Amino acid sequence: MVEKTQIGKTGLYVTPIGLGTNAVGGHNLFPNLSDETGRELVRTALDNGINFLDTAFIYGPERSEELIGQVVKESGRRSEIVIASKGAHKFVNGEVVFDNSPAFLKESVESSLKRLQTDVIDLFYIHFPDENTPKDEAVGALKELKDEGKIRAIGVSNFSLAQLKEANKDGYVDAVQSEYNLLRRGAEEDLLPYAAANHISFVPYFPLASGLLSGKYTKDSTFTDRRKDKPLFQGETYVRNIEKVDQICEMADAKNTAVANIVLAWYLTRDAIDVLIPGAKRPEQVSSNLKTLDVKLTDEEIEKIDQIFQA
Repeated sequence: MVEKTQIGKTGLYVTPIGLGTNAVGGHNLFPNLSDETGRELVRTALDNGINFLDTAFIYGPERSEELIGQVVKESGRRSEIVIASKGAHKFVNGEVVFDNSPAFLKESVESSLKRLQTDVIDLFYIHFPDENTPKDEAVGALKELKDEGKIRAIGVSNFSLAQLKEANKDGYVDAVQSEYNLLRRGAEEDLLPYAAANHISFVPYFPLASGLLSGKYTKDSTFTDRRKDKPLFQGETYVRNIEKVDQICEMADAKNTAVANIVLAWYLTRDAIDVLIPGAKRPEQVSSNLKTLDVKLTDEEIEKIDQIFQA
């Protein structure tokens, strides 16, 4: 039985390793995805004791929520499962715009409820900020939905510190999701301290830096997908990143575990981080990520990892 942890102050108790589901039905994000493989990813998570699923309208669009809704319903275990979803993307004349208006957020939640085949979404995030809506007004709309019992907790995603402070003016924000990993540590300067001080749970995305922190690449690896254009995968920067990861490989070998498990275990030692949502494209990756919970890092190892990635 996997021990559960509370997401911030929400009353939602989850396995510290959840499942990020952008590869479950995310046909607009990844080529050649199979819906049945997506369903199997979710089934594998549930069968291995993972009870936290993170999805969004834009994964598909819509398809990720639909597939999760199907699997959760067939499992008959909805009451045991914590589902997070997100909204803000709106299609206008074929173009995507962000909309945080109270009316659109309420409409988004209603649509997500239908796709997920559920009466309540446990955690609902504003996925991206728009330019016009005051953030406390946007969150206020979610508070109304919370009071109506349609969502249980309120989150924001991709907000700057200033936007987060505005959103949390009335103390309603329960979780913030933003990019954070050992190679992208900017959140340590602002978002993480604010989250910790205000009892807001910080949920990092890209925790393995698009696979760069997984330990499966070498200096000679080449990339033909979207990663080839990302700064972390460019030239000398890439080589230096691999050198850092190689040092974690030694630690992983000594503990007879995977590099990814060491990295994920380190995040769980950070203030304000209660749960991680690594993605997966294959069912075996789901069960492998869960082995993170078997990793025990000493204070010296935590400090060493910190130092390796400070440079």
